[in-house]
Amino acid sequence: MTVETAELDDAELIRRSADDPEQFALLFDRYARQIHLYAARRIGTQAADDIVAETFLAAFRRRGSYDPSYRLARPWLYGIATTLVARHRRQEERMLRALARTGVDPLPEPVADVVVDRVAAGDRERELAGALASLSRGDRDVLLLVAWEELSYEEVAQALGIPVGTVRSRLHRARRKARAVLGDEEPE
Repeated sequence: MTVETAELDDAELIRRSADDPEQFALLFDRYARQIHLYAARRIGTQAADDIVAETFLAAFRRRGSYDPSYRLARPWLYGIATTLVARHRRQEERMLRALARTGVDPLPEPVADVVVDRVAAGDRERELAGALASLSRGDRDVLLLVAWEELSYEEVAQALGIPVGTVRSRLHRARRKARAVLGDEEPE
C-alpha cells in the first residue's frame, strides 16, 4: 500500500476498484477487524469469521452501486453485516425449531454443551443478554451499532437504511428498556 493509496477515502477506493479490484482489499484492511468484533459480539467468534467474509464479498459484488457521496464505507459495511447477522440468527432459530420437533441434533457439538457454556457466563453478562434479548431486532441493532461500534446517528441511519429520527427514537426506547432490566444502569 502506497502513502497515496492509504490517504484515499473509501469512496475513491471503491471507485478505483472498478478498474483495479485489488484496491478493494484496502477497505478490508481498514474495516475487517471492526466488523469481526461487531459480529463476534452478536453471534460468536466462529460465526463472525463467516460474517466478515460474506460482508466483504457482498460489498465487493455491490461496489458498482455504492453511493460515492458517502466518503466513508464503514456504515455501509455495518449495514451489510447487520443484515447477515440477522440472517444467521433466523437460520439458527429454524435449526433449533427443527431440533425441537425431531430431536435430531445436526451440529457436531451438542446444543446442551453450548447451553452449559453460555449458562456458565457471569451474572452481569446474563442480565445484559436478557436486556438485549428483550429488545426488538431494530432497537437492538441501533443500540449495538451506537454502543459497541460507536457509529454516529447518521452512520447508523445509513447502515440500516432508516431516517435519523428513527435511530433516535429506537435508541431512546432501547436504552429505556435496557435500564429497566439492568436497574437504572446505563447499558454499555
